[in-house]
Amino acid sequence: MVELEIEDERLDAVFHALADSTRRTMLQLLAQGECSVGELGAPFRMSFAGASKHVKTLERAGLVSRTVQGRAHVCRLEPAALATADAWLRAYEVFWNHRLDALAQALQREAGDNGRGRA
Repeated sequence: MVELEIEDERLDAVFHALADSTRRTMLQLLAQGECSVGELGAPFRMSFAGASKHVKTLERAGLVSRTVQGRAHVCRLEPAALATADAWLRAYEVFWNHRLDALAQALQREAGDNGRGRA
């Protein structure tokens, strides 16, 4: 039970972090390579403090790690947290694929039945 609660908290943190378009853009930047906090905030013309708040949310979710190199705070994408969220979403992908396959089959049957009754 405790393990499920921890997993739920992790997923909550990941989806909370992903709910903001600024943070999603920051993740896209980090997918291209390491960036400083200032570089992550630059496209949004935000202060270091503002960008740092977003980075802290990403860190809490396990999506980003930060190292301090002198005065620079360098961020790196941590894909494991995304993989956890992806695995959770894939369970629903299977569900919806089954539902859509059943719908397609029902529509094909209906189309076949309609075609037989007409001459």
